[in-house]
Amino acid sequence: MTPLLQFVQTRFQYNDRQPVLRGIDFTLSEGTCSALIGANGAGKTTLLRLASGTLAATSGKVLLEGKPVGDMPHRQRSRVVALVPQRLDVPFDFSVQQIVEQGRTPYLGLLSGPAREDRFAVDRALELTDTARLRRRIFNELSGGERQRVKIALGLAQQAKLLLLDEPTQSLDIGRQAELIDLLHSLRSEGVTVLASIHDLHLVHGNFSTAHLIGPEGSLISGAPAAVLTPANLTRAFRCAPGRHPLLVQPNPIRQAI
Repeated sequence: MTPLLQFVQTRFQYNDRQPVLRGIDFTLSEGTCSALIGANGAGKTTLLRLASGTLAATSGKVLLEGKPVGDMPHRQRSRVVALVPQRLDVPFDFSVQQIVEQGRTPYLGLLSGPAREDRFAVDRALELTDTARLRRRIFNELSGGERQRVKIALGLAQQAKLLLLDEPTQSLDIGRQAELIDLLHSLRSEGVTVLASIHDLHLVHGNFSTAHLIGPEGSLISGAPAAVLTPANLTRAFRCAPGRHPLLVQPNPIRQAI
C-alpha cells in the first residue's frame, strides 16, 4: 500500500545557511497518530511545511499518496493535507463560523458560493471539535484552548486525509491539553491521520502510535515512543546534561516492577 506521506532522503536549508534537515527518511500510513519531537529550532515546523507543500525541499523527495507534493496543484494538494499553524493571525473581527468556512476554499468554484456539502463539512468540523456553540463568537476574543479547537476545525473543514498540527498544545493548561488529546483520539476514530509537533513529551506516551525525533544535526529517529524517547536519544537531541531531567534518567527495572 502506498504511504500517505513519504520523505525520501529529504534535505532542506534556508539560502546559504546550515541545513535544517538532512537525509530525512520516514513514511506515514493512513490512520496513524504520530508525534514530531525536537528542540526549539530543530526543524519541526520546517518539516511540517515541507509535508504540506508550502516549502520545497532543497533535495530529495516529499511524496503525498506517492506523488511529489510540489507537483500537485494547490487545490488538489489541499484536499489531501491540511496544515494547522501555531499562530493564526486574524486582522478583522471574523466569527468562528467565518474562520472555519475558509477551509472549504479548495472546493469552491471561482464564482460559486458554498453548496450543501460545504455547509455540512463546516458543521461537522465544528461538531467534532466541540466549537459549534462558539460559531457566532469573534475568533480574536476566544481563549487559547478555544482558538486551538477552532484552528483544528478549520483544518477539518478541508476534509483532508492528513492533518498537520504545529505545537497544538502550546500555552494550554493541563486541562485544555487533556481535552485536545481527547480530540486527537476522536479524529483518529474518524479516519483522520495526524502528525503533530509536540513540545510536552509527557503527552506522547500512550497517545501517539509513533514518535519522530529530530536530532541536533537535522537527522530523524522514528519508531514506537518507548523506543525513540530514551534518555540517551533525548539527551542528545535536546543537548542536555544526562540526568538533569526525570525524562533523561533510565528507569530502574526493579522499581518499575514494584
